[in-house]
This record gives sequence, C-alpha cells and structure tokens, in this order.
Amino acid sequence: VYLETYGCQMNVNDTEIAWAILQKSGYARTRALDEADVILLVTCSVREKAEQAIWNRLQHLKALKARRLQTRLPLHIGILGCMAERLKEKILHREKLVDIVAGPDAYRDLPRLLAVAESGQQAANVLLSLEETYADILPVQTSAGGTTAFVSIMRGCDNMCSYCIVPFTRGRERSRPVASILQEVKMLSDQGVKEVTLLGQNVNSFRDMSEVQFQSAATPVLSRGFSTVYKAKPGGLRFAHLLDQVSRIDPEMRIRFTSPHPKDFPDEASVLQLIQERHNICKQLHLPAQSGSTRVLEAMRRGYTREAYLELVHHVRDYIPGVSLSSDFIAGFCGETEEDHQQTVSLLREVRYNVGFLFAYSMRQKTRAYHRLQDDVPADVKRRRLEELITVFREEAAKANRAMVGHSQLVLVEGPSKRSASELCGRNDGNIKVIFPDAEIEDAADCKALVRAQPGDYVLVKVTSASSQTLKGVLLCRTTLSRSAA
Repeated sequence: VYLETYGCQMNVNDTEIAWAILQKSGYARTRALDEADVILLVTCSVREKAEQAIWNRLQHLKALKARRLQTRLPLHIGILGCMAERLKEKILHREKLVDIVAGPDAYRDLPRLLAVAESGQQAANVLLSLEETYADILPVQTSAGGTTAFVSIMRGCDNMCSYCIVPFTRGRERSRPVASILQEVKMLSDQGVKEVTLLGQNVNSFRDMSEVQFQSAATPVLSRGFSTVYKAKPGGLRFAHLLDQVSRIDPEMRIRFTSPHPKDFPDEASVLQLIQERHNICKQLHLPAQSGSTRVLEAMRRGYTREAYLELVHHVRDYIPGVSLSSDFIAGFCGETEEDHQQTVSLLREVRYNVGFLFAYSMRQKTRAYHRLQDDVPADVKRRRLEELITVFREEAAKANRAMVGHSQLVLVEGPSKRSASELCGRNDGNIKVIFPDAEIEDAADCKALVRAQPGDYVLVKVTSASSQTLKGVLLCRTTLSRSAA
C-alpha cells in the first residue's frame, strides 16, 4: 500500500490510523508509487484548491492504472477522508478508476472495502459515527525523524461556523477517553519522541464521558462577549484535566495543542495557568480569528466580537508573558466590504502574530454560507485582499521575531536544514523555525565534553537575525528541558 496525505495535521494522524489498521491485516507499506498494489489518498475538502489537487492527481494515476493492467496484478485506488465524505457519488461516477471510498469514520472497514475491490467492484463507506474515536488503535508514527508526533484527542466539530465544511465531513464532536490518550503519549515517550501535539478540530471543548463518575462534572460557562449556536453539554473530564495529566508523563517532552476555539478559553483559566506553570507545555497558542470585523464574524457565526477577541488576547498575554500567538484568517468572505477588510488588517497590526495561516474564501456546498449567503466578493478582489493580509502579517511577524535577536532560545533539534547540509534546524518554544550551524558544542551537564547536536536534543541558540518566518543563531550548548527551565 502507498499512502499519500493532503491537508491538515488531522489527516496526517488519520493516515497513521489507516496504516495501523492495514498493517494488522497483513499489508506492507511502500514509499515507491510504482511498487504499490493499492494507492490511498487521504484527502481534504476545506478549500476548493485542496480538492482540485486530488482531481489532478487522479488524472496522473489513471495512466499508471492503465499501464499496470497490461503488465501484472491490477492497481486499486482509494479516496479516504473528507473529500470522500463530501463527494462520494461524484468520485465513484466521475472517476471510474477509483475502487474504494472511505470517510473519516470508516477506516476500520478498509480491509473489507479492499477485499470487495479485489473482486472487481467499487466499494464505499462514508457513514459518520457518533462514537468512533479510534481510541484502541495506536497510530503507527510516520513523522520526520521521530522527534515529534501528533496525538488525536477528539474528532468532529459542533461549532457550525457558516463557512466551514468540517462538521459535514467529520461529523459531531466526540472525545477519546483520557486513559487511551495517556497510553499513547506514554508509548511515544518510551520511543524517544520529544514533542507531542494534541490534535482536534476544537481541542478545548474536549469532554471525556467514558466513565460514569466523569458525568457529574459541572458545565463550563462562557465569558462575556462569547456565545455558541449549540447548548453547552454537562459533565465529562475537560481539556484542562487532560493537559495536566499529559504534561506529567515526561518532563523532557514538550506538549502543544491545536486547534482551540477562542470561545472555549474564558472559562478555562486553568488551561492558561497550566501553560504558565509547566515548563514542558509550550508558551504558544493558536487563536483563530478568521476576521477582524465584528459584522463579518457574525456572518461567519464565530460566536464573538472583535472586542471580545482582543480582550481574550490581552488576557492571554497578561497570563503568559512572552506567549507566541498564531491565527487563521479568511480573505473575501461573503459580504465582506473594504472597510471590513481594513479591520482585519488593523487586527493583524494590533495583535502582531508570530505565525499565520491566511487564505482566500472558497464557498463549500452543504455549509450554511452556501444556503444563506452570497459569495459576492470577486476573485481578483479576494486575491488582492489576501496579498495585503499576507504582507501585513509578514511585516508584523518580522517585528515580533526581531525582538528575539540577542536573546537565547531553547530549540528542539529536528534535523538538517533544507537549504544547507552544514546547518541544523529546529523549533523554539513558540513553534518558530530556528536555523543554526551544525558544530561541536559543550553539554550543559558535562562542560568538558564536546558533542554534536542530534535530532531530539534540546540546544540553546543565541538569535543573531530574524525574518517573518525564521530565526537564525549560534549554538551555545546542549541542555535539557528541565535544566533550561530551572
């Protein structure tokens, strides 16, 4: 089997789950397309561009499949994940070369679907589940160098933002039992993984209801200026409890999480407190804003105003000095005026994010925007607005990063830099890429020993220059997470 992943980190994790299931059924994995008997594409539906990449890829695979028919065993092709969920009929009818279609909750069914395909029929399972979390399947980690890993803690989303396809492709929110998450993180720690990112569409609404005693917990309360389209659910072990437990497993393992929703922070002072107190929880938060205009935020059904969002940002910065902030923005949403756009520009300037993910809006079928709003911002205007947002974001990120010049940063070494074999690269606590020479350095525990930094090591780097996306510096010494915090 050959697996190819498109889209978000959730899809990276889904690929690992699908592979774990297939491995148990006797499949071997190949990194060479020409060797494969089965090609599975784990797909994304969030934007039109992501789907177009898959249609283009299928055209390429069509030729490969035709060639294979003349030579040996047939080649089976499968579409997995969000696009499978959204476009099952279209994929099966338009692309006769696709043999199997499996939605995000149907990966356990892959061996059966492939057996049906072996008999020459097309097979599909896109049933969404209210329970499936793959809690008992330990994903086979495939991330680079084995120093970092993603751990899925929940699936689906209940927020129903008007632009978003996710609730329709990934279903309702359901959380994995805390015990199974802790077991996976412990296993990763034993394997030498040094950084774990807890993943979910909406991590801070995590709610483990797997045991009776969890069900009597109080319902969280939203703070001023935040609202939801759904009724808050009572009971369950919450995200703060999970974060507390995960951070205790290995003091030398960094913990990150993504993606939270701004509305679920106000009541979670305990989450901010944990980030502030624990040396191994990264001082970095993803706070997806999407727009700087209250009018547009209302049309998006985000559940907060510009003012409430900014108040949260100030609250976070008061609680966690030096926190690194990242965000998501959509340019050219339905009805967005030039004034709305300028409000987003000014939010970018006011907050000064370290990392940003910015995209032009693309209308998705099934969403509330598709049924209720008009995609009335012309494509060229969307492009111009997006370019303006990217320019402003980069200017502000460069200023934020330049503030680190002259200071030392603790960096987790990931491996060689892509641009130079004589340099290494890694990420600091704020998740910003840091590049530094691959040279002999002292070890903080034993000053007499000279060592070379390896992937998985923590090193102190003094920053000498910064751009909007990377820091460069010189190595000071090799250390540990605990020693550095002390």
